[in-house]
Amino acid sequence: MIYGDKNLGVIVQNITGRQGRFHTELMNDYAREVGGRGVVAGVAPRKGGQEVHGVPVYNTVREALREHDATASVIFVPAVAAADAIMEAAHAGIDLAVVITEHIPVHDSMLAVAYAKLHDCTVIGPNCPGLLSPGECKLGIMPAHLATRGHVGVVSRSGTLTYEVVDELTRAGIGQSTVVGIGGDPVIGQTFVDVLARFEDDPQTKAVVVIGEVGGNLEEEGVRSTDLPVVAYIAGVSAPPEKRMGHAGAIIEGGEGDARSKVRRLSALDIPVASRPSEIPELIRGVL
Repeated sequence: MIYGDKNLGVIVQNITGRQGRFHTELMNDYAREVGGRGVVAGVAPRKGGQEVHGVPVYNTVREALREHDATASVIFVPAVAAADAIMEAAHAGIDLAVVITEHIPVHDSMLAVAYAKLHDCTVIGPNCPGLLSPGECKLGIMPAHLATRGHVGVVSRSGTLTYEVVDELTRAGIGQSTVVGIGGDPVIGQTFVDVLARFEDDPQTKAVVVIGEVGGNLEEEGVRSTDLPVVAYIAGVSAPPEKRMGHAGAIIEGGEGDARSKVRRLSALDIPVASRPSEIPELIRGVL
């Protein structure tokens, strides 16, 4: 529970869109299952007064917060307007913005993340699956049925690969404290360093799985920053150089940031690195 518990009130920006509507229902299904609050309001300009799955819709974030106690927002706004949505949430007083939207222009992301930071709003994403604290809260699009409550944190740049790792852990009888997808774009809010710092302060988390991919050095920065036991997995060992692999941030440049060199550097730091996701549960047992 590093970003919130079942008492967290959530709004959804662009709740009337196809993805917002669909995932609002799933988030509130999970909230009802665990006895949480879930999505209490939605925002869609010029559509105030409607309802989506029983959730009232407002024209602006500020209007929604006048009527409802919420501190988090999940953003499904299209890329062209997503930066404005992040800044609107931050300006209105939202503490946590989970940005599912992908393909946001880099300069827009830079502006929005910087603006949110000035307003003490934590941004997860963009281009991320959100977060899930099993038994407490779900913000985003993660398949909650794969997870079970426990003591292993998961932080990842990937989306579907995160789900595979969570499933491997659950099948091995290893529960998770919180699962966070930080996003695969070049510019993101929370980094591995930020999330691992929160895991360190969380008494429920005893170890962490770090899931990385080609491009940059965020994974190494993260594991160097924490004293928690860490197991890593780096996707993209077969990725050719100078190719972008899936995510906008997953590009190897100048021989740096490729998966093999990341594995070597992490191993040199005595971090166990799995060669495939199915090895992760056994490595976690080893560090615990």
